[in-house]
Amino acid sequence: MNRFFTSFFVLVSFPFLTSTGFAQKKSDEVIAVVGNKKITLQDFNAKYNDVRAKAPINTPTKKQFLEELVRYEVGAQEAEKRNLEKDPIVQERLRQELYKALLEKELGQKVQTAQVSEKEMVEWYKKHPEVRFSHILVELKPAATAEQRAEALKRANEILDEVKKSKRGFEELVKIYSDDPLSKSTGGDVGWQGPMTIMPNVYEAVVNSKVGEVKGLVETQFGFHVIKVTGRRSYENANKRQIRLAVFEEKRKQIFDSYFDKLKKNYPIKTNPTLIE
Repeated sequence: MNRFFTSFFVLVSFPFLTSTGFAQKKSDEVIAVVGNKKITLQDFNAKYNDVRAKAPINTPTKKQFLEELVRYEVGAQEAEKRNLEKDPIVQERLRQELYKALLEKELGQKVQTAQVSEKEMVEWYKKHPEVRFSHILVELKPAATAEQRAEALKRANEILDEVKKSKRGFEELVKIYSDDPLSKSTGGDVGWQGPMTIMPNVYEAVVNSKVGEVKGLVETQFGFHVIKVTGRRSYENANKRQIRLAVFEEKRKQIFDSYFDKLKKNYPIKTNPTLIE
């Protein structure tokens, strides 16, 4: 029930409690009775403080907030009366909330206190530098037939051959052949990219190539790419925020992996991955 309360009231902002009015009264006094539920001043203050901390602007009056509490309780009791807790959708949402609650209880503090050092960032960047490249895209629609795929692949190979042999610059060939309207006007340049910002197979192709090298063909969900590597950024000039985030995500993953590796030992588990290959 706290989830639905929070998700609703985060959309609205409420004022800070003052030192007068409610604050002078006893916390166990009942401020409202809705069906079989009593809402004490303590209940009101706790929810009020929680919401106003999350959204401190656009504040309604205290009476408006109380009315929303009453509506919430009426709605919750009506849902219980209709046995909505037995609804499969509600049950699945409850399971999701239980899962999130477990992670928060068991791992929340570990994740929040995980530290990322400059040394760790430097070591990570040695393996995952930011790179820059330009590309020519031969588009292939997701629902393409085998014949259309073969045609696109043939065209991509022809373009790749021309790129390698032609005396024309790569930028000029981009304007002639590329199906990517976003990068076509910039000679195919996609800017500085790292492993968190582009598809893994594209990044691997570029990071394992030398600056100036033409790499192809690389297939993605968009089609076939002819790629020319144009730069490799030093750590000093790299996006430190993204690097720190990447290292933190690796640490977070290690915390989760370690926890579930131990937890899974308590449950019989069988999987059949061949069904999704």
